[in-house]
Amino acid sequence: MAAKEHLYDPGAVEEKWYKYWMDEHLFSSHPDDREPYTIVIPPPNVTGVLHMGHMLNNTLQDILIRHARLQGYNACWVPGTDHASIATEAKVVAKLAEKGINKHDLTRDQFLEHAWAWTHEHGGIILEQLKRLGASCDWDRTAFTLDEARSKSVIKVFCKLFEEGLIYRGVRIVHWDPKAETALSDEEVIYRDVVGKLYWLRYRFEDPADGDFLVVATTRPETIHGDTALCVNPDDERYKQYIGKKVIVPIVGRVIPIIADSYVDREFGSGCLKVTPAHDINDYNLGQKYHLPSIDIFNNNGTLNEHGGAYKGMDRFEVRDKIAKDLEAAGLMERIETYTNRVGCSERTGVPIEPKLSMQWFLKMEDLAKPALEAVEKDDVQLIPAKFKNVYRHWMENIKDWCLSRQLWWGHRIPAYYLPNGDFVVAESPEQALAKAQLKEGGESLSIEDLRPEEDCLDTWFSSWLWPMSVFGDFFDENNKELNYYYPTTTLVTGPDILFFWVARMIMAGYKFKGTRPFKDVYLTGIVRDAQGRKMSKSLGNSPDPIALMNQYGADAVRCGLMMATSAGNDLLYEESLIEQGRNFCNKIWNAFRLVEQLPVDNTLAQPETAQQAVAWFEGFLGNAIKELDDLMSKYRISEAMTLLYRLFRDDFSSFYLEAIKPPFGHPLDAATHKSTIAFFEILLQLLHPFMPFITEALWQEIEPRQKGESIMLTRIAKPAQANNSLLHAVEVIRNVITEVRNARNKNNIAKNEKLVLVIPQDHPGEADALLMKLANVDLKQKDDSEGIKTGFIVETYSYSLLIDNAVDKDALRQKLMADLQHQEGFLKGVEKKLSNARFVENAPENVVAIERKKEADAKSRIATLQAQLAELDK
Repeated sequence: MAAKEHLYDPGAVEEKWYKYWMDEHLFSSHPDDREPYTIVIPPPNVTGVLHMGHMLNNTLQDILIRHARLQGYNACWVPGTDHASIATEAKVVAKLAEKGINKHDLTRDQFLEHAWAWTHEHGGIILEQLKRLGASCDWDRTAFTLDEARSKSVIKVFCKLFEEGLIYRGVRIVHWDPKAETALSDEEVIYRDVVGKLYWLRYRFEDPADGDFLVVATTRPETIHGDTALCVNPDDERYKQYIGKKVIVPIVGRVIPIIADSYVDREFGSGCLKVTPAHDINDYNLGQKYHLPSIDIFNNNGTLNEHGGAYKGMDRFEVRDKIAKDLEAAGLMERIETYTNRVGCSERTGVPIEPKLSMQWFLKMEDLAKPALEAVEKDDVQLIPAKFKNVYRHWMENIKDWCLSRQLWWGHRIPAYYLPNGDFVVAESPEQALAKAQLKEGGESLSIEDLRPEEDCLDTWFSSWLWPMSVFGDFFDENNKELNYYYPTTTLVTGPDILFFWVARMIMAGYKFKGTRPFKDVYLTGIVRDAQGRKMSKSLGNSPDPIALMNQYGADAVRCGLMMATSAGNDLLYEESLIEQGRNFCNKIWNAFRLVEQLPVDNTLAQPETAQQAVAWFEGFLGNAIKELDDLMSKYRISEAMTLLYRLFRDDFSSFYLEAIKPPFGHPLDAATHKSTIAFFEILLQLLHPFMPFITEALWQEIEPRQKGESIMLTRIAKPAQANNSLLHAVEVIRNVITEVRNARNKNNIAKNEKLVLVIPQDHPGEADALLMKLANVDLKQKDDSEGIKTGFIVETYSYSLLIDNAVDKDALRQKLMADLQHQEGFLKGVEKKLSNARFVENAPENVVAIERKKEADAKSRIATLQAQLAELDK
């Protein structure tokens, strides 16, 4: 082959070979007689673009799926996107607002036209970006949670669960997002520490004979319009005499009772709690227990409604400031303190949520959770790392009913239909709904026009909890061949932040609708953080653009760098040096191939002993590495697997093996060694391929002409050779010996081409002595009685002595030793001066003094060694 530039250009390689994979349909999977290995992608939001978390997650998935292909599995990676109700609707509303259009001025159908147009324009961006990463998804299987096939499954499941009595409609306290104007589930609330204020309010007694007032501490004075009681702890001596009395809500003027319940924390604030049942879940529970009225004071957008009196129409935070001033003016404010409070915020819009009493649809979770908890407890579904089992158990044992409904238009519309009399039916279609409605009392004369469809849509997670099943079509069809072949899937790769959001719910759905687990293993990634440990975010400006990184360094370099620094469940501290390391490794692979490729080969040459030993050693060493790699991959220790391959190629193959077989400058390589080396290189490319797919494919195709569609990803790695353990041990020893010899040369200014004599012990393992003599440039002797300069060292239990007398430039070495001695004596003088200072010794921390004493001892030891070496030179 002709010589090529020794610099890897990822731009020229990646586009070419991804197109090749796509053109040849090499990612496609169809059921056959092989064992399947299936991964379903955690569907990114259709609104999304690639970020570093996606890069980590999808690189891991691609590594697993490519590794499975090489092992002979029928590997299927199903891609897709999530319709992301809240996030997408928010983006469409914002886009309409730019054009001066208000969502509420549109009909539902008109709004959905805009939403679909936006989705078709932006929805495929992130999937195209994943192709840049090298993701080997079966793109023909791309699914969307709001497409027709998935929508049919969602509606069918809702109706089935409703018919079984598991879905119900009722008024409950929910988390309300005033910006998106929708209910949220518990898991969609992010709690943040916010520095605010604690307001101490005076509630005057209705009967002056009871006293002046009680003081209540609250962070939310704007909610006093919804107060329907004060509550104290029955064991609190300060308030026992007031239980059953009545007070007047400040400014509002409403008379409310004082009740007692052990729920009240006597240590918080004044120990007296204001109860607002419509706007706090714990207050709601107290209201239910003591039959208190609930007064909803908020509109859906977070402004006060007609119950807000003079504050009607004002935003809740505006009211907080205004009412505080009004309370102070009225003499009803005891004091105001700075206070740090945990505030629940909407995961999607970021605004503080508002607990709100609302009519919603709910799914009973307790019975669904039991088999899903048992599956993880018994490792039928294995969480990796296992430390997340405790978190999972806590969630599942304390599970609450799932609020399914969202007050949005973008999403699966809840299949409920209201009759004129206020009753409702649930059905998969309007026609089925009409038939059900006509069976109800007085419904015989109804038409479809008389039925009012539910306005709410379903929580996005209600479609994605079906994802491992729904991507393969109708999972209620027992004859669904694809589902029966690919399901249960093999591995799920996702973040622990959605362990309950998504993972737990998929497990519930799997056992509920298919009677089995949806996947075998769940690999939980860490979070990508910057070097300071901060989570990457646009607001902090600390997140690099993945596309820019791949443009600069190449996808393989980015993948390699990320994999060198990650492990299951542990956060990754990102530094660009990781990616630079990946790029340098790509160049190492590229240059190693060019070296092997360009060596002249002579078919008439016999294989020298050094090459025989090197080939025999690397064959066994490589076989052991393959076994270790398979073990690491089976345990999802993917970072360790990447590190193993990095060292195997860089240190063992490139730095040692290639050096060992390389003929003298200007001489050819024998054919047998060349053949073995090419075979080794092919295996190394196969092992590296899942991690670095582009460069490995490119070099694989260069090694020899390949047939069309004959990709490295479809090959099989040869069975590992049986290793010669005594030879492996011998080479391990001599590699350390070679290092010691080279260190001695550097230390004593001895040129590399100066042959030395190495005295070896009687029990020295000699199977690799030809390699030792070549790479260390030494002659071997078993005994030496000369009086010349020697340097000794020990490797494992073997003692070696290197004769360096004739090779040493004594004057140069003497100058080097004298300079080192002078430096050490100066250093020792400074340390001794510090230790002679009584104030330092008496007042400094004990460990600091100990460090200084250690410095003193080390310096004295080094000085003694240098003096002995100088004395030896002067003999």
